[in-house]
Amino acid sequence: MAPTISNTSMLFLIVFVLIPVSLSYMYSLGLGKSITWSSLRGVIQLFLIGYILTYLFALPPLTGISIMLLVMITIATFHASKKGEGIPKVRLMIFLIILGVELMILSMWIGFGMISFTSEQVIPMSGMVIGNSMVAIGLALERMKSEFREGKGKIVAALSLGAKPQQASKIIIRKIVKAAMIPNVDGLKTVGLVQLPGMMTGLILGGVAPIDAIRYQIVISLSIFTCVSISAMLVTIALYRYFFNKNMQLIDIKSEA
Repeated sequence: MAPTISNTSMLFLIVFVLIPVSLSYMYSLGLGKSITWSSLRGVIQLFLIGYILTYLFALPPLTGISIMLLVMITIATFHASKKGEGIPKVRLMIFLIILGVELMILSMWIGFGMISFTSEQVIPMSGMVIGNSMVAIGLALERMKSEFREGKGKIVAALSLGAKPQQASKIIIRKIVKAAMIPNVDGLKTVGLVQLPGMMTGLILGGVAPIDAIRYQIVISLSIFTCVSISAMLVTIALYRYFFNKNMQLIDIKSEA
């Protein structure tokens, strides 16, 4: 059984915030307010989600899971779409991609008997998949805009020689997907060696045997890797075409003010 952290002990966590705030002031980084606000906001959000999850766990699984997944996917869509401002239909595409990836991985979890269809298991694991997919999509969109801007000369040259947008963008698409996947590839190489992953740590603290915790961690680690790869690839393939007009000419997509 996991030890209970008292409210008094929680108050001492302010020390963890004061250290980076002090360093910010010491080196004139100008991050004091940002660190304080982010920490406070994070704590409030976590306590709030704790009460929300307590309510959702009391609902029938289909209802609670559906509500939470819809909320998480919607929020992830808005956050990821900020990196792709100016690209047409970016929010719709991101929403459909994250939804599709989540449904795919959830059906595999349930179908192969890895987890049960309960709010306590589906929501936390889905949150990790959705969150990492959101980050991968954001990285892909940000890299897409910069690559098309920096590689404008090569793309225009390829188009002038008769290449179609898909052919002219092939190398860039490959670089974008690779860049979005690299963090997770590197993470898999050192998982369990450099750090004990969050899910595994949480299960061990909750009293689960290490070998059983490892099984769950393997499931979520490989699931995240798969979802990140698919998300980055799909968003790139779906949206690169908006960098060309109807006449197959390269256009400059700028972020909205």
